[in-house]
Amino acid sequence: MGKGIKTEAVKQLLEAILTLENVDECFDFFEDLCTVNELLSLAQRFEVAKMLRERNTYLEVAEKTGASTATISRVNRSLNYGNDGYDMVFARIKPKEENE
Repeated sequence: MGKGIKTEAVKQLLEAILTLENVDECFDFFEDLCTVNELLSLAQRFEVAKMLRERNTYLEVAEKTGASTATISRVNRSLNYGNDGYDMVFARIKPKEENE
C-alpha cells in the first residue's frame, strides 16, 4: 500500500470503522480500541479544527478546548497543508447540524 499510514493493518482498521452503524456502536468500539485519554485527545483536535475553521483565535481555541498551542499549531498545519480530511468531514456533517 505504501509508506506512512497506508498499511494493510490501518486499512483493515478503517474498514472495520466503516462497518459501524451508529454513534452507540462507535462509542463501544472506540472505548475498546482507545484509552480514554487517546479518544479525548482526538476529540480535542477535532474541536480545535472546527474552531480554527470558524476563524477563532489561538487564544479562544486554547481557552475553550484546553489544547496547547503546540496542538493548535499542529491542527492548523493539517488544515492548511494536509489532505483536506477535516474539511471533507466538516462539509458532510454541516448539513446534519443545520437540520437539528
